[in-house]
Amino acid sequence: MSRFVDTMVASATGDGQQRGMVTGEPNEPVRRTWAEVHEQARRVAGGLVEHGLTPGSSVAVLAAAPALIAPTVQGTWLAGGSVTMLHQPTQRTDLAEWAEDTVQVLRMIGSELVLLGEPFDQLAPVLTERGIGFRMIDDLLGSEPLAQPVEVDEESTALLQLTSGSTAEPKAVRITHRNLFSNISAMVEAAEFEFDTDVMVSWLPTFHDMGMVGFLTVPMTFGVELVKVTPVEFLSGPLIWPKLISKYGATATAAPNFAYAIVGRRLARVEDDDAYDLSSLRIALNGAEPIDETAVQTFTEAGARFKLSPESVFPAYGMAETTLAVSFVPLNSGLTLDVVDAAALESENRAVPVAEDDPRRGTDQVRAFALLGRPLPGLEAQIVDEHGKRLGEREVGEIRLRGEAVTPGYLTVNGPLDTQDAEGWLATGDLGYLVDGQIVICGRAKDVIIMGGRNIYPTDIERAAMSVDGVRAGNAVAVRLDAGTKRERFAVVLESKLAGDADTERALAKEVAARVRSAVDARPYAVVVLGPGNLPKTPSGKVRRAATAELYADRIASGAKAE
Repeated sequence: MSRFVDTMVASATGDGQQRGMVTGEPNEPVRRTWAEVHEQARRVAGGLVEHGLTPGSSVAVLAAAPALIAPTVQGTWLAGGSVTMLHQPTQRTDLAEWAEDTVQVLRMIGSELVLLGEPFDQLAPVLTERGIGFRMIDDLLGSEPLAQPVEVDEESTALLQLTSGSTAEPKAVRITHRNLFSNISAMVEAAEFEFDTDVMVSWLPTFHDMGMVGFLTVPMTFGVELVKVTPVEFLSGPLIWPKLISKYGATATAAPNFAYAIVGRRLARVEDDDAYDLSSLRIALNGAEPIDETAVQTFTEAGARFKLSPESVFPAYGMAETTLAVSFVPLNSGLTLDVVDAAALESENRAVPVAEDDPRRGTDQVRAFALLGRPLPGLEAQIVDEHGKRLGEREVGEIRLRGEAVTPGYLTVNGPLDTQDAEGWLATGDLGYLVDGQIVICGRAKDVIIMGGRNIYPTDIERAAMSVDGVRAGNAVAVRLDAGTKRERFAVVLESKLAGDADTERALAKEVAARVRSAVDARPYAVVVLGPGNLPKTPSGKVRRAATAELYADRIASGAKAE
């Protein structure tokens, strides 16, 4: 049996079985111990095996409620299968297109079975119409429990994590039992988890690796107390997040950068100083997108009234290809910025540090990046140039990773695809450098804008745009135009509640263009102002640059030129 399944079963049946998971907040909170979740999982596993699931089979899951998802994914693992969390349709989704995409995904992962839970049980007719086999999770929960877990080895697939690439074609990262156990063990070691006392709170979606691995699989495997709500609950009222941290005395939580910006702004408007108590929080993990010091400062300054420790901010680097986490900063270190010379970075690919008393600090002549910590136990990192030559400290190049948590490959519509070279290195596509062993990310190689021999990073453009009043936090994207040509350009596409009035949009676009010009010494070719909710995003809430460029190509090319 794999170490991962053994540990999960031991946690549910051992001395710590009274810890568990709270779901249903804020309206109907229900708590089940991990032992109770395990008993439900055994029933799911029994139903799957009874209906012919064989070891190694792929099982797709489509459900929203964490109370259903937890026993379903554990039950699939107990039955020897692998889990794929399908992307969930929304009210704005074209169901016909979603169904066709789902058929393609199922064909890619080799699955003939979807497990349906509310509210997606209503999609049964859509699946039936396209010949997609499914079973209701509620029906499986009524099965006879499986007596013993089905034997699987360490190299068996545990999770097929769907990624959101720049094209419409799906791709799944293959996570083995060895990958999963290595990474979750390294995370709890680096975060110094105390299984008996730590409390985790999360609203992250389970179809994203941070929500699925970090804030469901980790607590379920090691028996850590978990409070889990859906992303809909957070988006409907972001202050549910600090409310749950206060109510349950949470010690650990996580989100992408944009969520901290949103909650920071909301907390700043709360009049009652006793509305929340965030003093218990020791880890507020910030990952899944570039870390913006302004967003972090907004969160920590607003949270100070509610006893939030700024040292609880926990920058991290991760990706599905390493199961989840690559590096964590040291505990209680908070956000530390590495301030470097902009000219050397952009023209020479060198991160030359700028001293604290240097008058260039606070000007557009410097760039600041978050230190993201050293690689977790079992992982190693190196920086290489475009020819694969290893670079030294503070030399910018592509980050490569190697270790037990690194996926052996992808599943694609054209078949399996290896991810590692002959020496086991994974090329991440991320540009960055090392400082005393700590990883620093500058951006994605494919997104860097090259103008006049300079490398301009989209994050610098986006931060400048978001510093303008009226631009929604986390909702500005720099779009690369004419990539690879001598006249490469860029545009800015952003969301604002001011959208809809031509004069107001024009004024906002002009101010954004000026702010960007001041920050990076280059003007955007166009600034496109959209209403809230129009930017295409990944399941983790990150804006998709390539999809944005494709969707708004016509508006970028006409009528939205920066003045």
